[in-house]
Amino acid sequence: MIIVLKPEATKKEIKHIEDKIHELGLKPMLSVGKERTIIGIIGEEDKARIQPFEAFPGVESVMQIQKPYKFVSREFKKEPSVIKIAPGIEVGGNEIIIMAGPCTVENKERLISIANAVKKSGAKVLRGGAFKPRTSPYSFQGLKEKGMKFLYEAKKITGMPIVTELMDPRDIPLFLKYSDVIQIGARNMQNFELLKEVGKTRKPVLLKRGMANTIKDFLLSAEYIISEGNHNCILCERGIRTFEDTTRFTLDISAVPVIKKLSHLPVVIDPSHCSGIWDYVAPLSKAAIAVGADGLLIEVHDDPEKALCDGPQALKPHKFDALMQEMRGIASVIGRTIA
Repeated sequence: MIIVLKPEATKKEIKHIEDKIHELGLKPMLSVGKERTIIGIIGEEDKARIQPFEAFPGVESVMQIQKPYKFVSREFKKEPSVIKIAPGIEVGGNEIIIMAGPCTVENKERLISIANAVKKSGAKVLRGGAFKPRTSPYSFQGLKEKGMKFLYEAKKITGMPIVTELMDPRDIPLFLKYSDVIQIGARNMQNFELLKEVGKTRKPVLLKRGMANTIKDFLLSAEYIISEGNHNCILCERGIRTFEDTTRFTLDISAVPVIKKLSHLPVVIDPSHCSGIWDYVAPLSKAAIAVGADGLLIEVHDDPEKALCDGPQALKPHKFDALMQEMRGIASVIGRTIA
């Protein structure tokens, strides 16, 4: 249920409504938009229905949200959400934000070298894994806290904010200290306790779609984050598992316009993980721009043959630079920009 407020509703009237919602054992969520201000109600809707909120001062109307995902839906918020990552860096606006870097942090020197290269080409956010979820328990699992500190060093040198993957809620204090965006990987998309914990922070979250999950599943996972009070959620399509085995996964390019119709949250594409092969990354990236993605998450490595993780899908810096030039041309055609 959402309560639509009159444009002239006062702070006192809004507080009165919120207090009444609390009295019912429910949780109010205030959303101030360009077109309207609304209060969403979290909890058992049957409790809210017994209260005639239409009669309250400052209330214009009361609406039932039909979608199972309440607060990520366009019914809750008509205009697209813009998520601020750092001063001057926002996902969901006119500028398409490119996040780039190695799949995993290997050492400080290599990370800083790659960070400088992708920044020079126009990337705005540095990606890199310190904690690595791997299918095999014998594969490299990441440098963990040491890797987080290397990422932070790279940030201090380049000025680039960091996106890196969280796997365990016990590590949240570390991520609050060192990262700018908390990535929730595909394997954890339905780790609901983890989602609730990051929802209690106000740190931007990059939520990846699970490899065998529907868009409805995906949006409901985002709902877990937002229902805890963290509105800073970015969705990431990274390919789903189908019968096709030519590529690592099948990029669901249609997910971008579908999600944008259903939800106000921004959507980025990870062309590296879906393809698994570096020479498919460029065409998929350009397709993502054309279809309306708000950003890209691209893996870059200076020596993919020696990479400790996912070397076959990483672009070398000069290939990444060439791709950035091509993507700027596509972005300009659809009236958007890339740095």
